[in-house]
Amino acid sequence: MCFARAAMTRGDSLPTDPDALRALLLAERTHHAEELERLTAIIRELQRHRFGRRAERLDPEQLALALEDVEQTLAAGDAAAENDSTARKQATPRRRQINRGALPPHLPREETIIDVADKTCACCGGLKQRIGEDVSERLDVIPAQFKVIVTRRPKYACQACAGEVVQAPAPERLIESGIPTEALVAHVLIAKYADHTPLYRQAQIYARQGITLDRSTLADWVGRAAFTLRPVHTRLLEQLKQSTKLFADEKTAPVLDPGRGRVKKGQLWTYARDERPWAGHAPPGVAYVYAPDRKHARPAEHLAGFSGILQVDGYGAYAQLAQHGDVALAFCWSHVRRQFYEIQVKTPAPIATQALVRIAALYAIEADIRGLSADERRQARQRRTKPLLDDLRLWLEAQLAAVSGKATIAGAMRYTLSRWDGLTRFLDDGRIEIDSNVVERAIRPIAVLESLCIPSSSVCKHWNRVVVSDATRATFSGHRIFDRLRRQVGGANLVWRAGHNLHRWQRAGFDQAAYCVACGA
Repeated sequence: MCFARAAMTRGDSLPTDPDALRALLLAERTHHAEELERLTAIIRELQRHRFGRRAERLDPEQLALALEDVEQTLAAGDAAAENDSTARKQATPRRRQINRGALPPHLPREETIIDVADKTCACCGGLKQRIGEDVSERLDVIPAQFKVIVTRRPKYACQACAGEVVQAPAPERLIESGIPTEALVAHVLIAKYADHTPLYRQAQIYARQGITLDRSTLADWVGRAAFTLRPVHTRLLEQLKQSTKLFADEKTAPVLDPGRGRVKKGQLWTYARDERPWAGHAPPGVAYVYAPDRKHARPAEHLAGFSGILQVDGYGAYAQLAQHGDVALAFCWSHVRRQFYEIQVKTPAPIATQALVRIAALYAIEADIRGLSADERRQARQRRTKPLLDDLRLWLEAQLAAVSGKATIAGAMRYTLSRWDGLTRFLDDGRIEIDSNVVERAIRPIAVLESLCIPSSSVCKHWNRVVVSDATRATFSGHRIFDRLRRQVGGANLVWRAGHNLHRWQRAGFDQAAYCVACGA
């Protein structure tokens, strides 16, 4: 009875005119079609985020992986053809162009002279004179080799009397009563965090040379080194906060939580400096800070005392920094472009295509002025970029008024217009980049979970990753400077004194809240 009354009530609210009913039905169909399109777009976006590519262009590393097998097969075929006697008798085909690489001049050269045994002329019997030579270079490798450093400390005593025994003091060590040198510990850290080689694989590599090291032993080395390098991380973050322009980004960090049967999500915050695009003098640097939660107050805690420009994405946690007036937020055009790109990939749309073309024009100007001074960049942007941005804003507002508010393209345009002040701040300041790709590239290598989420008790919950001095430049440029880093780690000023002052009676093992720290490129 109640159901019948409800049905009658709903029926009574409908218009009785057929035309009005038809119009109502068409409007309802349109609404459902828009809702279906919106939900379908969300599903496709989730599928792309889960299974598809994350970048707007093909990752060159993934492309290289795909081409490796093909190039190896071609090289094997070329070698077989060259070795085939029948093939050699035929006309030599045009050789495949191969990039064999360039051998850097700083590498040591070991010369081998292959000379003729008899230099006597067969015609007159005279001695032939040297008129030239052919020189070829090949790249060789010296495999990693272990050595044992034996330290002897003689003891001295007086034979005539019962005096005291004298002996030179023992050198300070990073790991007291341990077998590794500081250089070996640095090698383990670089292999783990820079080359993403887990400790159990490193133990297998060492075992091939007859060195038996348990994974727990290597883990103890990492934990103690991390504890010792905490002052380096603190000092690096302090140096970055003295800058007037920084980049910031964040990434979810899953951490194993024993006993709960699932991972616990923390947040990895990255703060970077790179003044090279505007010919600044400060060296590039990056510091990583882990937090066990995703509270919006974390950036304010990490950057306490910082004053200047902070270039970020659209994450709301950074808004609290700007409320105090000491920090001005500059936003990222790469995130804007990504939203239109994702729409274009799913369902090609003229509005998304036009937006991408307009944004590409902005990036073309930035490519022309990269490396100029901050003032020259500002002047060029005022002259060339500002008219394009003014026109882009008017175009976005007109397009937003013409499309449905529930459409995905409308969300992308609202995202852009709602952050317009931060997106256009780079027009008035030549130090600001058009995007925050610098910090995104710095955080990208940490996505390899084998190096981060170790199944240990507490070390993953309280870790920071620090890249120091020249190794920081290697992070941005791609060059490795291990020898210089080794000298830093092996020196008494950095490790021995720090280890002596920090360790004393403490034992910073994996059961304590240590900071996993990596130094390397």
